[in-house]
Amino acid sequence: MRKWISFPQKQGTASRQAHADFPEEAIYEREAGRSGFFGPATHFHHQHAPTGWSEWQGPLRPRAFDFNALKELAPESPWAVPSLLHNASCKFRLWDVKQPMKKLARNADGDDLLFVHDGAGELFCDYGHMTLRDGDYVVIPRSTNWRIEPTQDMRLLMIEATNDSYQLPEKGLVGNHAIFDPAVLDVPQIDDAFKAQYSEDEWQVEVKKHGAVSLVTFPYNPLDALGWHGDLAPVRVNWRDIRPLMSHRYHLPPSAHTTFVAARFVVCTFVPRPIESDPGALKVPFYHNNDDYDEVLFYHAGDFFSRDNIDRGMVTFHPAGFTHGPHPKAFQAGREHKKKFTDEVAVMLDTRDSLEVGEAADAVENPDYVYSWQEKE
Repeated sequence: MRKWISFPQKQGTASRQAHADFPEEAIYEREAGRSGFFGPATHFHHQHAPTGWSEWQGPLRPRAFDFNALKELAPESPWAVPSLLHNASCKFRLWDVKQPMKKLARNADGDDLLFVHDGAGELFCDYGHMTLRDGDYVVIPRSTNWRIEPTQDMRLLMIEATNDSYQLPEKGLVGNHAIFDPAVLDVPQIDDAFKAQYSEDEWQVEVKKHGAVSLVTFPYNPLDALGWHGDLAPVRVNWRDIRPLMSHRYHLPPSAHTTFVAARFVVCTFVPRPIESDPGALKVPFYHNNDDYDEVLFYHAGDFFSRDNIDRGMVTFHPAGFTHGPHPKAFQAGREHKKKFTDEVAVMLDTRDSLEVGEAADAVENPDYVYSWQEKE
């Protein structure tokens, strides 16, 4: 057994509480915390913005990628799409689905989470049929057979829980129905559309295991279930069904927006919400060292209020090991309470283990992003 060394102390000029009522001479608060906002933390008050570096050398740096510029993301198989970011516990990929899948996919390496960034389509799987639209999350359990027929060109964000499964976060004091009620989760249906695709024609399944793909041929369509019962199935939730936790007097940490949890990472969703109205409350994300997690943000839609020059379809990557937080204009706008409501939808991946950047992502990196916190004249 072990426990954190804990002895709360206070030195010098500091606020009474985190993220609120900063001393005027010490408006730059920095949180140094452990275990992804759940462990011990200290809040520093600085004379200068903690992101005010003038030069940066070496591989550890904040990075931004314009994934809109990626090419060749439309292979027939999802397993042919390169990993953009990855470690032993997860793979982060984008896949453009422009034609109906001619083979079934089956991931024997772990659960898949699909997020529909653009387009719409029909998902067929062992459990039945469901219609997908932009903003849908779909959890596909490990070793499920599935395929997609797009009705509009689709771009899917795919996050694999390698050798793991997706679960819902523990919601604690706010109860099981907070953030989204499990009653909104949809499952595939054995409906007329599913029955219409029964076939005695030959079908093949591409099974991915340990990163290698095996091809299994059947003299019929394996998606031939007549029914099922149980509590294991793909589930769908749209970001529009998420009702975020809010506090008008306190800026909640990103962990309050957790949507799905795996053993070594979490997926959070930022959706439109009122901005804190209390005069003393911080109104933008706080500067922080989240020193145990790498942070990835995929920008889906809207105006990303803590970032400058970031458009939908782009990704920022902040590895653990340095302070990050709002850009200067966003920080000042927050102090002046210029905005009363956020207008952004973003998917965040926080990983307990360091992520590697794939070659395809390297090719579309903005190398100047590291200097985007510098004050402009």
